[in-house]
Amino acid sequence: MVKGFGVARGLALLLAGTSIATIAHAGELAGNVADASGTRSLQAANVRIVELGRATTTARDGSYSFADVPAGTYTLETTYVGAEPVRQTVEVPETGRITVNIALSGAGGGDILVIGQAANQASALSRQRAADGVENVLTRDAIGQFPDQNVAESLRRLPGVNVLDDQGEGRFVSIRGLDPELNASSVNGVRLPAPESDVRSVALDVISSDIIESIEVKKSLTPDMDADAVGGSIEIKTTSAFDRKKDLFAVKAEGSYNDLTESVSPKGSVDFSKKLGDNFGIAGGLSFYRRKFATNNQEVDGWDTTDDGLVYADTVEYRDYDVERKRISGSLSLDFRPADTTTLYARGLYSQFDDQEYRRRLTFEMEEGPRGGNADAVGFSSEDEDQEISVQRDLKDRFERQRIRSLVLGGKTETGPWKLEYSGSWAKSSETEHGSIDPVGFERVFENGDDFGVSFNYARDMHIPYTITAGQAAFLDPTEYEFDKVERTTLSDSEDEEFALKADIARSFAMDNGDFTIQAGAKQRWRTKSYNGTFDIYKGFDGDITLADFLGEQDYDLAIIEPTLSKTGFRDFFDDNIGSFELDPLDTKSASAEEDYSVDEDVTAAYLLGRWDSDTLRVIGGVRMERTRNRITGNILTFIPEIEDDAGEVIQDEDVLITPQTFRRSYTDWLPSLTVRYEPVQNLVLRASGSKSLMRPKLSKLAPRAVIEDNEGEFGNPDLKPYESWNLDFAAEYYFSSNAAVSAGVFYKDVKNYIVDQTLEDVVYNGVTLDEATTAINGDKATVKGFEFSYNQVFDFLPAPFDGLQAQFNYTYTDAKGTVFADGDIEDPREIMLPSSSKNTFNAVLGYEKGPLSLRAAGTYRDKYLDEIGGVAEEDRIVADQFRLDLSAKYRVTPGVRVFVEWVNVTDAPYFAYQQFGGRRRLLQYEDYSWTAKFGVSANF
Repeated sequence: MVKGFGVARGLALLLAGTSIATIAHAGELAGNVADASGTRSLQAANVRIVELGRATTTARDGSYSFADVPAGTYTLETTYVGAEPVRQTVEVPETGRITVNIALSGAGGGDILVIGQAANQASALSRQRAADGVENVLTRDAIGQFPDQNVAESLRRLPGVNVLDDQGEGRFVSIRGLDPELNASSVNGVRLPAPESDVRSVALDVISSDIIESIEVKKSLTPDMDADAVGGSIEIKTTSAFDRKKDLFAVKAEGSYNDLTESVSPKGSVDFSKKLGDNFGIAGGLSFYRRKFATNNQEVDGWDTTDDGLVYADTVEYRDYDVERKRISGSLSLDFRPADTTTLYARGLYSQFDDQEYRRRLTFEMEEGPRGGNADAVGFSSEDEDQEISVQRDLKDRFERQRIRSLVLGGKTETGPWKLEYSGSWAKSSETEHGSIDPVGFERVFENGDDFGVSFNYARDMHIPYTITAGQAAFLDPTEYEFDKVERTTLSDSEDEEFALKADIARSFAMDNGDFTIQAGAKQRWRTKSYNGTFDIYKGFDGDITLADFLGEQDYDLAIIEPTLSKTGFRDFFDDNIGSFELDPLDTKSASAEEDYSVDEDVTAAYLLGRWDSDTLRVIGGVRMERTRNRITGNILTFIPEIEDDAGEVIQDEDVLITPQTFRRSYTDWLPSLTVRYEPVQNLVLRASGSKSLMRPKLSKLAPRAVIEDNEGEFGNPDLKPYESWNLDFAAEYYFSSNAAVSAGVFYKDVKNYIVDQTLEDVVYNGVTLDEATTAINGDKATVKGFEFSYNQVFDFLPAPFDGLQAQFNYTYTDAKGTVFADGDIEDPREIMLPSSSKNTFNAVLGYEKGPLSLRAAGTYRDKYLDEIGGVAEEDRIVADQFRLDLSAKYRVTPGVRVFVEWVNVTDAPYFAYQQFGGRRRLLQYEDYSWTAKFGVSANF
């Protein structure tokens, strides 16, 4: 920490004593850019002093400034996508500051810069154009909102972005085909910790899109950015009072109807911005959403082959999900300008995501292979020798709460050529469960002597129907199913907390035809992630209970799963009679210790960069240093078998030995980068970027947790190295018409120390040689290369009524390959597509906006991708391709009131995961969700 800030302090002293003098008889030119209606400030407008060749872009509050401008008369040119360029003459005095505020109108006049789809596009393209490196942006206009229900779903509209769903709702974000673990996510500059215990990636379904002002996806790095972003950096910003020129109060009320549940869910939001004088403002938002939905699901544990080549699955599950999710998100921002040179702010975010899930499940589990069959069907019978067919009916009743909180206090001071930015932040994420039942199970085992048979039809790859061929009466009789076990999550507590301090200092020098800036900064992060679980496992009951005591009704479309448990009946009985259930002490002890861990991760960072800015060329080059320190703790679980003497007396009870252990480590990374932005002619932007980035391993993978049983083990790896990646980007963007752009680019990443889970033989662990062990290891190199294309246009040049048409299209091709070793054998490598990597993705939006009417059709396609790596290629888990279509319509009743309808997932796009086993796709998981219709009203005052 001291060393890091020492770099910045030393640079400041160096610059203070520089021999480069301020230009004699020079003044300062500054001001603000806003739309002509005075509704909002315009970020990323380009302001240029034509005669000097000096240019800058406006900040989020619309401000701009030029220091050391020689006295004289100049032409000031201001441009913004979708706006008419403005040229004006300004007189700069010999000393002092002149303020020139600029108002821009939409092409052809009107309020196109602040209202509707065209305003969103103009804002996004302006910020993309002004960016240093390769970047894509989503914005909302001054009175509009994203059409998606959470941040992850909004991001699926951008090129190169693939969103991984959870029960039909976007959750994790993959950039350019890389695992979501390789991205960085922040809100208002604050790095977001992950609520879940076993990941770094942040589930962005926790945050409502209603409280978001903009989302930036940065795909290339500069030295002033955190370096742990191999995939990309997702930067979320909430509203600031200085974003808008006029006060705003907006409300939105919505209902959504889900086809499977046949119920209506409510949603509401409030958004406000208020200036309390010229130099102080407050802004924020609040959103509430309760969503009820259902999922039809079927899963298969895996596939095998009999000696005579018959392919079959020995475990088949039919799952019925009923889910209620509640999301509460709020943001608050305070902005204060104590002087013309200084702006201070405080920004906070709170988001809570509650997930109540009921899952009823019917499971067939066969001990041996099928009696017979063919490629499309197999049959099993309990009358076969050694065959045992277990039929299980269980219920999961789980309530989970995730929370993300962040707070940042900071400011910016600009005095002539000097700029200082500083901030302190805190963020905490958590995921908790108290008292979840996961699951309670009832079982009927059919074995030799029982006349029971079942067959499965494999003709359709997405669904496997079953048929009871014998013993149907016993199969349907709830009294035949005896209590098996109940697992209660007494406590599941995951916490991830980070504190950070940051400071950046910059000195600009006015030179011929441009500005040269030297900038340095330092940042210190203190992070602690931990997990603590307490689980009670009961495997007996003092009395007789069967499934008949807790019957419910089926609500499931894929198969008959009755008799089934009721959603709430067992919990009441369990709570009232818990003393009669028999606790299994060994399983309870091991389950409550094996996942516990704690990791401290402290990162000290410092950087130095140089920056050249002119009206045609921008070059940013420098180096970043990051020093990482870890303290990691976890438990070793060693199972001790029961031992008997020669007489059969037990002399050693079965037990589990729990041994805590702690590791410490540290390492340093030096990370250079170079970014070039060149505009050879107006409206044509060329970009090139080269950088080195890293991503630290999952904290849960580092944890020295180990479970050793029967001379086999599964353990973490505190010696894992971070991913290292050399990244290259080249892009060209052409901005034409008044609100249109086309862009294309190529990218390449050379990733070292890629991390994969592997099962190895003859592994020495703590001095003991294990027959087999599964752990995370650093693999060989991986490469990611691809191509991106994007097209956006408002067709306002067409004759009426077609002048309201607008279109967006983007396509990304990604070739992401790595090497793994079959069954851990380094002599048997095989090439794979990297997990979560889709070769082809595209998004297409066709919109129409004219007068009070706004229409929008949005289609999203992603190619298949590898989800999990198996020991061999046939065991890999692959998620099939998917196309999704959403429709929306809005109508402006009065200038401030709009009604809207939306039709989500029109195509009823399912989730389908499979293995390419035995020459065809074999089901691992299928889910469908049907469609949802939304309707509501929004008002702005």
